Amino acid sequence: MAGHSKFKNIMHRKGRADSVRSKLFSKLSREITVAAKMGLPDPAMNARLRLAVNNAKSESLPKDVIDRAIKKASGGDAESYDEIRYEGFGPGGVGVIVEALTDNRNRAAATVRSTFSKNGGNLGETGSVSFMWDRIGQIVYAPTAGSEETVMEAAIEAGADDVESDEDGHTVFAAFELLSDVASALEAALGPARSTNIVWRPRVLTPVTGDAVATLMKLIETLEDDDDVQHVYSNADISAEDLEKLVG
Repeated sequence: MAGHSKFKNIMHRKGRADSVRSKLFSKLSREITVAAKMGLPDPAMNARLRLAVNNAKSESLPKDVIDRAIKKASGGDAESYDEIRYEGFGPGGVGVIVEALTDNRNRAAATVRSTFSKNGGNLGETGSVSFMWDRIGQIVYAPTAGSEETVMEAAIEAGADDVESDEDGHTVFAAFELLSDVASALEAALGPARSTNIVWRPRVLTPVTGDAVATLMKLIETLEDDDDVQHVYSNADISAEDLEKLVG
């Protein structure tokens, strides 16, 4: 079981959902602005913007906020953001990939480096972790989308590569260059997805047990709380027992 998606669910079960919602809205708006600035400000003509808008809608970002974020991209006062990927190792040798959108590269680098060092990890060079991962498309559906068999059949028909289903929902993986086509086919069969993204998926998982689990979770939580950080991925393999201890 990959640890990162489970961390998300643990955070919500610990009551963090409300406290991080404003940060989530801010990050969704930032992604919309950057996507609109990099291409046309029309989601129908800009695949990245279309994904950003759809994901924002799935998180209930108000329409007027979405519209303002798109308009902001064409304004002269729109911030200029750099996309940066950081790679490092957390407690237990777990690989961690951090994606940031920042208007201050020095601030972002200093904060990410400090967060790693304070939480049992260390920042590595670019490529020190990502060579063990695949860059792929990920489409997430709620459990109500259908049974495991129904979603699997729809995914195969849509041209997806793999499906993972559990009590939290269904995650469909596809080649990133086919993501738009697969997502459209799945939407026709299953309805709107909870989220659609291009993500990092580890080829090998690293087992983490004992005290290192809590330390790793603290590292990921702190990174995700940083305003400059958009996404955090880990290849942690954590037992259900250790995850339950974090909740208990």
